[in-house]
Amino acid sequence: MSGSRCQTLYPFSGERHRQGLRFAAGELITVLQVPDGGWWEGQKEDGLRGWFPASYVQLLEKPRKVTTQSGEDSLNCPLPPGWQSYMSPQGRKYYVNTFTNVNGYHTPLTPAHQLEPGHMSLRKIGRDPQSPGSPSPSPPRRQTRDGPVTINCVTFPHPDTMPEQQLLKPSEWSYCDYFWADKKDSQGNNTVPGFEILLQKQLKGKQMQKEMAEFIRERIKIEEEYAKNLSKLSQNSLAAQEEGTLGEAWAQLKKSLADEAEVHLKFSSKLQSEVEKPLLNFRENFKKDMKKCDHHIADLRKQLASRYAAVEKARKALTERQKDLEMKTQQLETKLSNKTEEEIKKARRKSTQAGDDLMRCVDLYNQAQSKWFEEMVTTTLELERLEVERVETIRQHLCQYTQLRHETDMFNQSTVEPVDQLLRNVDPAKDRELWVKEHKTGDIRPVDMEI
Repeated sequence: MSGSRCQTLYPFSGERHRQGLRFAAGELITVLQVPDGGWWEGQKEDGLRGWFPASYVQLLEKPRKVTTQSGEDSLNCPLPPGWQSYMSPQGRKYYVNTFTNVNGYHTPLTPAHQLEPGHMSLRKIGRDPQSPGSPSPSPPRRQTRDGPVTINCVTFPHPDTMPEQQLLKPSEWSYCDYFWADKKDSQGNNTVPGFEILLQKQLKGKQMQKEMAEFIRERIKIEEEYAKNLSKLSQNSLAAQEEGTLGEAWAQLKKSLADEAEVHLKFSSKLQSEVEKPLLNFRENFKKDMKKCDHHIADLRKQLASRYAAVEKARKALTERQKDLEMKTQQLETKLSNKTEEEIKKARRKSTQAGDDLMRCVDLYNQAQSKWFEEMVTTTLELERLEVERVETIRQHLCQYTQLRHETDMFNQSTVEPVDQLLRNVDPAKDRELWVKEHKTGDIRPVDMEI
């Protein structure tokens, strides 16, 4: 898909990604990279490059229609491999590629349909949420049959009136599929938004990074103190009077302590620069990303709740106006008068106006709900990417810790090897010979005197 051109559907400020690409709605972008995670890299016509959510753009590929004998569009053609379609809460079809996390309302084309004219790649959403090409069974889905379901102020239609929703990523337990509903707390008194539960898990990950950095900091202190003690011990003057091969081995042993102290100082320095500091920097960036996601989704949720309240208020007003109109009409049937006719006309106008107000509120609510829906999908996929990045970062730095530890052991071994070599060469007989040669005073032994 890289090298393809796409058109932006919504404006994007670029603030939700450290290398975000800012654009307005309607701009053309050349796609450069399509990795997993729901974020693409692209380049605008002015040469600017950066990353943006895949759900904010639409590929410039137009599907073709086919007319059947009955004159209707074909809806039974299969989607390309890896694509899933399902109904959004407002009843619109939504398409997701489970391999690349590409998602949006644009209908994807199969390779065959791209070559054969007169085909439109659409299909009906069935009751089976598992696509034929999925690598593993879908996680279980539960849906009530008792009536409409209200989640986060979103009223879903009765399941019997529309097809069952499919999973965005049926082959894995992805965040974007399982954190839409509210959940009661442990006391059963209050409810917690599903996104808040997901965010709390990420905040635990942030705390874990801090504690791991503190662990490394304590390890550095131990290494520094150990190196200080080794250096002090290497300067000890005890047994300095030993001579010969044993004296050489003893002197090398004390020198090896000084070398080992230097090795541990280097180890502590590398731990600080290559493990502790990167962990703290990553934690700060991670914290900023979490805060940004939290505020963004919270604002959308508040706006959605406000729109829902406006819809309910308008619905109630319409009901009251209709009752008033019905009452005025009944009065006309019992008592005909000019005054009553005027009241009926006035009540009819108010009822019509209330109906228009309700439709306007419903439109505003649907817009807010659609925006919340899009952002929840994009943000949960972003949280999923951040968690993978966090775990991989920690794994890499733990591997760096163990690698440095192995190097330290290796360097320590190299400081001891000369001591081992000299100890193998210790020879009391040779030491005695050298000492005698240096300190001898004569080799003429006394003999008995003869008379």
